Amino acid sequence: MSEQKYSIVLRDCRLLGAGDRETVDIAIEDDTIAAVSPRISGLGDREIDIKGKLVCPPFVESHIHLDSALTAGEPRWNQSGTLFEGIQIWGQRKQGLTLNDVKKRAIETLRLQASQGILFVRSHADVSEPTLTALQGLLEVREEVKDWMTLQVVAFPQDGIYGSPGNDKLLDKSLDMGADAVGGIPHYELTREDGVKSVHRIFELAEKYNKLIDIHCDEIDDEQSRFLEVVAACAIRSGAGSRVTASHTTAFGSYNNAYAFKLMGILQKSGINFIANPLINITLQGRADSYPKRRGVTRVKELWQHGLNVSLGHDCVQDPWYSLGTGNMLDVAHMAVHVCQMTGMAEIAACFNMVTVNGAKTLYLGDDNYGIDAGKPANLIVLDAEDCYDAIRNMSCKPFLARVSLIKKFRNCIQ
Repeated sequence: MSEQKYSIVLRDCRLLGAGDRETVDIAIEDDTIAAVSPRISGLGDREIDIKGKLVCPPFVESHIHLDSALTAGEPRWNQSGTLFEGIQIWGQRKQGLTLNDVKKRAIETLRLQASQGILFVRSHADVSEPTLTALQGLLEVREEVKDWMTLQVVAFPQDGIYGSPGNDKLLDKSLDMGADAVGGIPHYELTREDGVKSVHRIFELAEKYNKLIDIHCDEIDDEQSRFLEVVAACAIRSGAGSRVTASHTTAFGSYNNAYAFKLMGILQKSGINFIANPLINITLQGRADSYPKRRGVTRVKELWQHGLNVSLGHDCVQDPWYSLGTGNMLDVAHMAVHVCQMTGMAEIAACFNMVTVNGAKTLYLGDDNYGIDAGKPANLIVLDAEDCYDAIRNMSCKPFLARVSLIKKFRNCIQ
């Protein structure tokens, strides 16, 4: 009886959490993981010796703004380094947006990310302009990159739903056009009442169009900004918790502990997801503080300790809010380890999960579409590291393999 033949067999692979245990072989056939076993006897048309390096699912970029990426310094630099000056600068820059402008910068950024092992991305698109140029551009990019990148697009009313006439209708139209999720920014609305109203409107639209929810929530140093409790309450009442994400929630880090303790129980009941953006949060927040300066990041460690799903994002790559950015999720995880004080071995592993499996849960990818198990799509990367501690410590992301259908031409796709 002849041995089983496969398209590709990866030999001597170390999986996440394997530690010193025996390595495995991974067989791939027709872009699907056919087998994962300590020793696969069948041969592959292509045999690759991984030499004990770490093999993991692709990185997940949970939160980025591709429509504003690569615009740092246009039309001017953010001198104060604040969120609000960034919004003002973007308000000027977006007046000159064109479809080609948005698409070119978005694809360039996605290529940068793909070259570093990111194959799943959620991007917010500003839908506060009547032309909806940013949204249309990213929807077209979503289609153009689908062979080598899974892109979700969030309809994000940067100027608030009720901050300008017509924004509510623009948000509704954006979802009808095909955005994957509905966003919001309640702390930027004109009044607290408008902010609460905006959260309820977001849930109404999500139900109307059967969309995911990802809200910029309490991205401010004001300890009185408490829209997170409104989001959690709406999630509990609607039963939509696993489809709901609260991004940033930086004010949570400034809440008094008595209120934070009460809120944590509500958050656990809601089952919503959280996204922290440590590179940006530690940069933008605390600008009005003297000393001591707050770290400006949400309570990542505490949320993780209480069993809530937390993932991490870049948020910005060379734009009015953040002039730096490499597209490497290990940079993000490395910053989280430090700013969130998650330096224990289990905590470092948790930060790695926040840019992989937790991100997949946030994006609602489904268990069948993510992970290294027989029967799942052959989306995986090989890192120049033996474990997640080594990967984060060195921040060296040189993925050997991505979507297998592109194994030969992948480099051309990302150059």
